[in-house]
Amino acid sequence: MDNIVLTKLGQSCLQSLLKVWFDFDLAITQVPIIKRLEQGRLSIEDYQSLLLNLRQQVIEGSRWISRCASSFDREYADVRSTVISHATEEHRDYLILENDYVATGGALADIQAASKNIGSEALHGFLMYRASQPNPVDLIGAMWIIEGLGNKMASKWSQRINEQFSFENTITAFMDYHGENDENHLQALYRLIDRVATSPERINDIIRTAKVVAKLYQLQLEEVDNG
Repeated sequence: MDNIVLTKLGQSCLQSLLKVWFDFDLAITQVPIIKRLEQGRLSIEDYQSLLLNLRQQVIEGSRWISRCASSFDREYADVRSTVISHATEEHRDYLILENDYVATGGALADIQAASKNIGSEALHGFLMYRASQPNPVDLIGAMWIIEGLGNKMASKWSQRINEQFSFENTITAFMDYHGENDENHLQALYRLIDRVATSPERINDIIRTAKVVAKLYQLQLEEVDNG
C-alpha cells in the first residue's frame, strides 16, 4: 500500500476484506488438491488436472470483468477505466496456462475441450449476474479474493511444484506471472476500495460478495478431484 492513504471508511472496508481473505486462505489449505500440493505429494496428473480446471475460470474472468466495466455509468467513469484496463491485461492469460499444461505432457486438445466443473459453473454464474447489475461496486470484493490468490499464493505454489517436478521447459509460467504481477493489481484495488467504500451499506455489499466468491472458489478447487 505504498503512498496510499485510505479514508476511514476505506480502512474499515480493507480490514473486513483482510478478515475474509484470511478465512479463505485457511479454508483452501484443507482442500485435498491444495493439501497435496503444499505437502509435496502432488502427482503430475494432479497438476494437470488443476491446470485443466482453472483454465475455464481464467477464460471467464475477462468476460465478467468486461461486463462489470460496461455496467458502470458516468458517475463511475474512473472505476470503469480501471476495470477495463484490468480486463485488457488478463484476457489472454489462459494461453500461458495452456502452455504450462502442454509442457507437462498434456494434450492441448484435452485442455481446450474441457468443460467447467461444478464450482466453476457456480462461480461464473454468480459473477456474471453481479456484473450485470447497475454500478456493481460490490465486485471489488470478488477482485480482492481472486487477485489476492494470485498475489499471495501463486508464487508459493509455483515453488512447491518446481520442488516436486523437473521438466526441460517451465511448467509454472502462469503462476509465476501472477505471483509477480498481481501486486500491481492489488495496488489498484486499494484505490478502488477507497473510491467506492462510501457508506456502511456499500461496505457490507463488498464484503458479502467477497465471502460468496471465496466459497465458490473453494468449491471450484474441491471439484478438481471429482472430474
